[in-house]
Amino acid sequence: MKLLKNVLMLLGVCFVVSTLIFAVQDKTPVNVQKKADPTPGHQWNGYRITTIDIPEGLNFAGEAVPAQDPEVRERVDREFLVNKYWQSNALLLMKRAHMYFPVIEPILAKNGIPDDFKYLAVAESGLLNVVSPAGATGFWQLMRGTAKEYGLEVNGNVDERYHIAKSTEAACQYLKKAKEKFGTWTLAAASYNAGSAGIQKYMDIQKANSYYDLLLGEETGRYVFRLLAIKEILSHPRKYGFDISAKDLYVNVPTYEVEVDSAISNFADFAKQYGINYKILKRHNPWLREPNLNNVSGKKYVLEIPRNGYYMDAK
Repeated sequence: MKLLKNVLMLLGVCFVVSTLIFAVQDKTPVNVQKKADPTPGHQWNGYRITTIDIPEGLNFAGEAVPAQDPEVRERVDREFLVNKYWQSNALLLMKRAHMYFPVIEPILAKNGIPDDFKYLAVAESGLLNVVSPAGATGFWQLMRGTAKEYGLEVNGNVDERYHIAKSTEAACQYLKKAKEKFGTWTLAAASYNAGSAGIQKYMDIQKANSYYDLLLGEETGRYVFRLLAIKEILSHPRKYGFDISAKDLYVNVPTYEVEVDSAISNFADFAKQYGINYKILKRHNPWLREPNLNNVSGKKYVLEIPRNGYYMDAK
């Protein structure tokens, strides 16, 4: 019994001593930076997360960005980092841009709107026909009232905010009007986000007439900087680490136009007449919002029908 006690006491002493040793070791400082820093000439293997060199001569729609201002530069840096390192989203934007920019670009040019405004559609919707919680709809995120003001048909049966060409035309009309009001394309872009009245209120209160001098709300304050980042990254993907080739990009399926000036009772039956199905008809004509076209007035509508050989035959 005495021997057992001595053995247990000895084991207890050993345990206490070992615990103290480990406690001392745990408190020994570790120089993490030394271990993390590569030696001169070291080659990194695998994925690297790096800062970004902001390119010189940044401009939006030909209007210079005062990137020498430290506050402005910090805001530019934020959007470049956010958009570069949201890689999945950036890749999808590149793919969609290849499909939709050829539709948007000539409409901007025809209306005298700088080409940089195609990136506004990217920022607004990701080039998807989405609906915001406030009800803004389509590539250009037009509100119902604004869309009607600029000539679009908006109702439960037909909603031309989902029509890429017509909604681009409406956005152009808004932007031209905003440029006339505010004097710069940069403020016109900001007003697209905050509203014309909203930007005017900021300018009146702060007695400033440059986007870069205004203290704006969080979203509008980031808006133009986000456009700058999207423009730069989509224009120079490899410079920012994106390995994407032509075969990876989405392409537009060639279509031809069919005019209708009467009601269509069933789009599924209508689609089969052209060798496609309901889904494909709606893919190319998302502005048709119901399974039928009312068209009581006999208005002429133009539908896009894909050419043969691009989709499976309708069954």
